[in-house]
Amino acid sequence: MNKTLESAEIIAVGTELLLGQIANTNAQYLSTELAGLGLNVFRHTAVGDNPARIREALEAAAERADLLIVTGGLGPTQDDVTREVTAEFLGETVEMDAAGLEKIEAFFRERGLTMAESNRRQALTIRRSDTLPNDTGMAVGSAYAGERCALILLPGPPRELRPMFARYAVPWLRQRLPDMQPLYSRMLRFAGIGESSLEKQLLDLIEGQQDPTLAPYAKEGEVTVRVTTRAANEQEAEEKLAPLLREIRKRVGDHLYAETDIPLEQAVAELLLARGERLAAAESCTGGKLSDLLTGVPGSSSVFAGSVVCYTNAVKQRLLQVPADWLEPAPGPEQADTAEPPYGAVSARTAERLAEQAAALMEADWALALTGAAGPDPAEGHPPGTVYIALARRGERASAQKLLLTGDRDMIKLKACKHALFFLWKRLVKGVNSL
Repeated sequence: MNKTLESAEIIAVGTELLLGQIANTNAQYLSTELAGLGLNVFRHTAVGDNPARIREALEAAAERADLLIVTGGLGPTQDDVTREVTAEFLGETVEMDAAGLEKIEAFFRERGLTMAESNRRQALTIRRSDTLPNDTGMAVGSAYAGERCALILLPGPPRELRPMFARYAVPWLRQRLPDMQPLYSRMLRFAGIGESSLEKQLLDLIEGQQDPTLAPYAKEGEVTVRVTTRAANEQEAEEKLAPLLREIRKRVGDHLYAETDIPLEQAVAELLLARGERLAAAESCTGGKLSDLLTGVPGSSSVFAGSVVCYTNAVKQRLLQVPADWLEPAPGPEQADTAEPPYGAVSARTAERLAEQAAALMEADWALALTGAAGPDPAEGHPPGTVYIALARRGERASAQKLLLTGDRDMIKLKACKHALFFLWKRLVKGVNSL
């Protein structure tokens, strides 16, 4: 093959992708890996198990890209047609890979099972291609270097695709790539600030970008900025990225909680672990969402003591000792922030009491509490999105903040939890007792 590989396109085959039955996580993985090799990925395509449409997708992609990565449709059933259609597109035929067939036959033989004739199809490969072994499944892959384009054919299941690509496709690609500098990216994670506000602070940098480049995007109630450059090695990349990173920190550093691609709950958990401290939670309107985020972090049992989902006033009174008269709704929402009762369940003082009692009940160093109106209906006269979060250190008076959030019920709950975690993060890192 004489054609230089500079750009790639990913084609995912499978009607289940178009029906929304499964997510195309393969495209995300492959794009990341290809960028690391210095290849630009400009398009992802998904197409159903239809020979004519697969061929159409291949023809179009070959006009735009030097390398086609095709995933899925290599199974034993009649609708697994990717291999045959791809071979025809390349002007080739398919042939049996002896090693692949022996592996399949051995699998059935060792288990005392009868192998269906259709299983032999998984050992077919494209003629004049290099076979990519499947260490975790049966369907072999193919890597083909032609005059028109290079093409890599991979199985659809991620547990098969990823090791095949990493162990066999990447070395195959490295032999054929020009001396191109790979892409290096730094993922900056921000909380306590919206995407539009962050973009406004960085707008001149975004509009004037060349190399390095930067791109902000919202992600799960937070904002991420990707900063990217091409460089010969990691040290050169760090030197090129350093001036831009310094400027970003200068402008919005108060909201920057990590310079690696980790969620806020993981950053908080790592801080607590380093300090040898534990966190508890009391959740009303979020219904356990904060606890779910925290327990999704591996090893969080070392730092998360537990939580009380105090969804009803009765539980607030009985388990967390909120006085009954505090929970009487205030005559008007404006009184929820006053120092005199009545407060209502949706109030700063109730949130503070929940946090203080949660820390004491679970003997935790810190406690977060959330109470409010997640929607779709108002609560105690408060519009949906009104949430009070409170942070308490055990033995000390809690501090509360009022939030006015937007979005549907699930988004309000997620945003409230992220704000609460950022409240704690700022206290742990900077000693700041407010958002």
